[in-house]
Amino acid sequence: MHKLGAVSRQPRPEVHVPRQLPRTRLRSTAAVCTTMSALAATSLITAPSVAEPFSPEPCALQRTAVHHSEGLDTWNATYPRPARTLDAVMVFLSFPDSQPLTAPAELAADHFPATGDFFRRASYGAFTLRPHPLRDWIRMPSPSTSYAIRRDWSPEHRAAYLRDALTAADRYVDFSRYDVVYFVADPDAPGVDSDATKVVNLDTPLRADGTDIRRVVTVFENHPPDRLVLAHETGHVFDLPDLYHRPADGEGDWDTHVGDWDLMGSQFGLSPDLFGWHKWKLGWLRPRQVACVRGSEPTRLTLEPLGAGPGVVVTGAAGAPAFGLGRGTKLAVVRTGAGSALAFEVRTPVGNDAASCRAGVLVYRVHSGAESGGGPIEVVDAHPDTEACWADSVYPPLADAPVSLGESFTVPGDGVRVEVEDRTESGTWTVQITPG
Repeated sequence: MHKLGAVSRQPRPEVHVPRQLPRTRLRSTAAVCTTMSALAATSLITAPSVAEPFSPEPCALQRTAVHHSEGLDTWNATYPRPARTLDAVMVFLSFPDSQPLTAPAELAADHFPATGDFFRRASYGAFTLRPHPLRDWIRMPSPSTSYAIRRDWSPEHRAAYLRDALTAADRYVDFSRYDVVYFVADPDAPGVDSDATKVVNLDTPLRADGTDIRRVVTVFENHPPDRLVLAHETGHVFDLPDLYHRPADGEGDWDTHVGDWDLMGSQFGLSPDLFGWHKWKLGWLRPRQVACVRGSEPTRLTLEPLGAGPGVVVTGAAGAPAFGLGRGTKLAVVRTGAGSALAFEVRTPVGNDAASCRAGVLVYRVHSGAESGGGPIEVVDAHPDTEACWADSVYPPLADAPVSLGESFTVPGDGVRVEVEDRTESGTWTVQITPG
């Protein structure tokens, strides 16, 4: 029997119908269990097994062995690179202890087209994430409560869940047709914990339909879900790290590292567009759009707003709309050590940052040796004595972090000075950077 795996050419979700006849030859549960025994924690792949050359730029930090390293001299080929159209299957899982109250199509609409639109804007149209949600629920063999689903899931229960989900779905899904796998649980089942949504990485990939499945996004969101949560988790599928700070006891503020300024810090941020460093890593910024500032003399640059791209309108110096941005320099970098750098980019309320609190030149530190969740990127606050946007910001102390028009700022500890001189009629910003 042939399994369905129709590829949609439409930007909005296209539903395809799984055939209801069982496959004549289904892998045995024992075989799946053997493969699943390789399952461990959610950050198991610590270094690329295959590294592809990426950027020879002298400011491109080298990849290290930490999980989701911010080094970008090579691309970790165990991850799909989002520089083309990628196809994602959404499998909806029900349980014998609960009757679903929501149709799969409604759950798919919770996440698409919003997730695809975010990546389209962030990539300046270079990347399309094309969803393929199943029409029907697929029944899991055990009650939802039996899997003990929670944020810090035990490896044994998580392995059982993925084993059962893969076995149940493999009757109807041709996994060889997809680059990304979403297992979406019935949000109303009694054992489902919405805080458990995450990407599960596998040290040894699962095999299905002749293809390796190295990671699965397990979705346990409420209906409606948290804002942009699927975009955040999908970022991990593309080798992006968590940028939030998780307190040791779970108490306290999680957003001290980057505040509102990147989706991988908080999907609730006012300015969730991905950092220019991440866009460079993913291949959405070309080397010519990254200025490597070296030496000790001042360097004057013209920077485009990070969110400006094809079809995006920005405001020029006189308040008039400016068009045509998207191909100029968007990121400036000063190397500060073997595994560290300072990055400078213009953030304005356009594109994914439409609700941004403040406009200006955002400064942040990048550490290629810091692992996911360990502060690989830290925003430098140009206004450490003030806060902004208390009603909406996830972390008001960093909401006004950018260096504003007409201001100058010297980065503490590094001595690098940035002066924001002008905002032009065309919508670009004139910036002077002096290395320390």
